[in-house]
Amino acid sequence: MQIIIVGCGKVGRTLAEQLQEEETDLTLIDTDADKINTLTDNIDAMGIIGNGASINTLMEAGIESADILIAVTASDELNLLCCLVAQKTSHCHTIARVRNPIYNQEIGFIKERLGISMIINPEAAAAAEISRILRFPSAIKIDTFARGRVELLKFKVMPEFGLDGMSVFLITEKFRCDILFCAIESQDRVSIPGGNHIIHNGDLVSIIASPQNAALFFKKIGLKTNQVKNTTIVGGGTISYYLARALMAMKIGVKIIEKDKERCEALSDIIPEATIINGDGTDRRLLLEEGLRQTESFVALTNLDEENIFLALFAKTVSNAKLVAKVNRLAYDDIIDSMDIGSIIYPKYITADYILQYVRAMQNSIGSNVETLYHILDNQAEALEFIIRENSPIVGIPLSELHLKKNLLVGCLNRRGVIRIPRGQDTIQVGDTVIIVTTNKGLRDIRDILER
Repeated sequence: MQIIIVGCGKVGRTLAEQLQEEETDLTLIDTDADKINTLTDNIDAMGIIGNGASINTLMEAGIESADILIAVTASDELNLLCCLVAQKTSHCHTIARVRNPIYNQEIGFIKERLGISMIINPEAAAAAEISRILRFPSAIKIDTFARGRVELLKFKVMPEFGLDGMSVFLITEKFRCDILFCAIESQDRVSIPGGNHIIHNGDLVSIIASPQNAALFFKKIGLKTNQVKNTTIVGGGTISYYLARALMAMKIGVKIIEKDKERCEALSDIIPEATIINGDGTDRRLLLEEGLRQTESFVALTNLDEENIFLALFAKTVSNAKLVAKVNRLAYDDIIDSMDIGSIIYPKYITADYILQYVRAMQNSIGSNVETLYHILDNQAEALEFIIRENSPIVGIPLSELHLKKNLLVGCLNRRGVIRIPRGQDTIQVGDTVIIVTTNKGLRDIRDILER
């Protein structure tokens, strides 16, 4: 598969690094020679210095034989123009990053009229993830499948839960909730557990369940399951706008602290229901005056990663708020994750995962496409949702009789809207959607779950 990426910023770099593992021929386009040279020194890709909206540049990149063009420059308009030019010069699929809220209500129209295959809005996607976490604050991270009917939730095992030293099998037997333990991160290893795996305090555990069954399990072990009643957001950027809109629709009170006066006035006009404070969100006195000690959730969304991390650390010392911090740079994610400051949101990873699932779906056979894809366990594993469109070697055979790859779990079956955590005698049928969790990277077709 031939893929052209226009724009080699943070998203473009993340995409290039992930797509080089997908059996693709990559061509990278950017006007910045240093970005091109740095990337092509580190990954197997051809680099072209030029404007991705130029027909000559696209021809040099091989647009006539390309399968996908992905435009992720800093300009929405340039991304759309790149896709439009590509459509006129080839038959490739096109993906554009479009961030400006002005276009958000027109996405369907833009896709239809310009013929763009996919439009991704990183800020809106990040806001959606944060809103899911604030709806269910006990979870560190929540990924959704089957259009929200199934969730993959990560939480930290605390001493008060009484799970230390218990096996996965004993926990599921004791609490009798229809959930599946699908991933465990402990101090020394990351694993996809079997029934004999022992849980310890401090482990990060990911479970698959319907929202109702997940809430029931959390309630039984003593975790708070109700959504927060209010939130304080530091930073009044685009993510904050999308997040405020989502939270107010959930009846959650929103306070935004932003130091730019003009931006405060703009936010007051477009989200009048929110409380907008003009001030420096890094000022400890201001945060305390605005009720940091009492707030139920605190979200740090400034443009500086360091500020967001330190703000979350400060909020942790003075409140019991659910903490969320946005981080853009990916180089130190392992250190940040070890700080135990709540939920960390990486917009670049979110964007890359959305685009990667589209690429993976195109590579599949027509019989079972990837509908959803998330990288989990610090990018060491994948959770994928397949839709079964036709008969294949996995259909109609009890799961216990399938020769599944190691480090792979069939996590959930969705049959005509009925969600089931599968057991050994369950079978996969045509029309089902199936959730797979595995450390085996690169699954493109449901048949890939079987040992060759």
